[in-house]
Amino acid sequence: MLNRIWVAFILVGFAAALVQTVQGDLDIFSRVLNGLFDSAKTSVEIALGLIGMMSLWLGIMKIGERGGLIEVFGRALAPFFRRVFPEIPTGHPASGSIVMNFSANLLGLDNAATPLGLKAMRELQEINPQKETASNPMIMFLVLNTAGITLIPTSVIAIRQSLALKEGLIGFNAADIFLPTLLGTFVSFCAGLVAVAMWQRINLFCRPVLAFFAGFAALMGGLYLWLGSLPPDEMARMIGLLGSGIIVSLIVLFVGVAAWRGIDVYESFVEGAKEGFGVAVQIIPYLVAMLAAISVFRSTGCMSYLVELIRSAVLALGLNADFVPALPVGLMKTLSGSGARGLMVDVMTTYGVNSFEGRLAAIIQGSTETTFYVLAVYFGSVGVTKTRYAVAGGLIADLVGLVGAILIAYAFYH
Repeated sequence: MLNRIWVAFILVGFAAALVQTVQGDLDIFSRVLNGLFDSAKTSVEIALGLIGMMSLWLGIMKIGERGGLIEVFGRALAPFFRRVFPEIPTGHPASGSIVMNFSANLLGLDNAATPLGLKAMRELQEINPQKETASNPMIMFLVLNTAGITLIPTSVIAIRQSLALKEGLIGFNAADIFLPTLLGTFVSFCAGLVAVAMWQRINLFCRPVLAFFAGFAALMGGLYLWLGSLPPDEMARMIGLLGSGIIVSLIVLFVGVAAWRGIDVYESFVEGAKEGFGVAVQIIPYLVAMLAAISVFRSTGCMSYLVELIRSAVLALGLNADFVPALPVGLMKTLSGSGARGLMVDVMTTYGVNSFEGRLAAIIQGSTETTFYVLAVYFGSVGVTKTRYAVAGGLIADLVGLVGAILIAYAFYH
């Protein structure tokens, strides 16, 4: 699937460039070529930027693993993970790494989530009987990761607040998209879980899974009651305290427990950091390949053509098309997080940060994920080339999440 999509991006983009050349745009191929060079440069910059973060977090995780806390985290959610990941052996360290990755995603801490997710993939690869083919646990993990629940869209809130100040809005609550975004990302997560469970014939109607969803619903309610009534500035501070405080506390806990148990903490950290360096370098070819294809599709205007086609279809059906200006954010988010962020800012600048279009763009940005980037990086880190239905599962979660975000925005703001 990933191979077919990659080829389609290149061929469709080239065909679009030929048409534009015939129509008189003699600079189109120059733009495509410049985009390819820029994407290759960006790929290496992303990988180099990951080296420090990967080394840090895999070093910390090695301390947690040797200190026994990763195993403790894995056991805490063992009933849920035994149902969702039935092929992971009981007590395997991959369970703990998956728990840590999901925790970081819940708090919107992308820099922490990525290295933890890459570590989980390496551990899942250890129990994968066919090293070039994605295993069932890998696919479930990646689809849930691309549709991961985000409790607090910290970066989106910060961008909205900044734009509101430029627009001179008084008393603007940049965090008013908190609950809609939470609902949108929960819809996406459920869609991904159900889709992969059907492929893998996993029964989700069991006590551990239902208890997980009930607990998450209670957590959503508690967070809303706590944060929903706070002024914007105070909410931003509390969000920052919550996210950073939990992560720093975990680091201190890992180090403290390992030291108490007589583990050589420093040597453990260095050993894990060495692994992080190798993983960051290994993903460069996969990043270059994916971002190059995406660049061709974007720079030839194919994304714009797709959006206009959708607008025409919506209007032909007699439906409200107010959501269409924000749609490119959702379509781009599957391809590029930075590209989607740029489109979100463009929508907010054009229509206003407090407009329906601006709010919808923020909800979409906070409740969807960069599916192709995640698949390229995670599978590339362990050398998996046959992804089976991972792309399809991720795109199903993205599509349902996008539709859910639009419907939620209409329910809240239209």
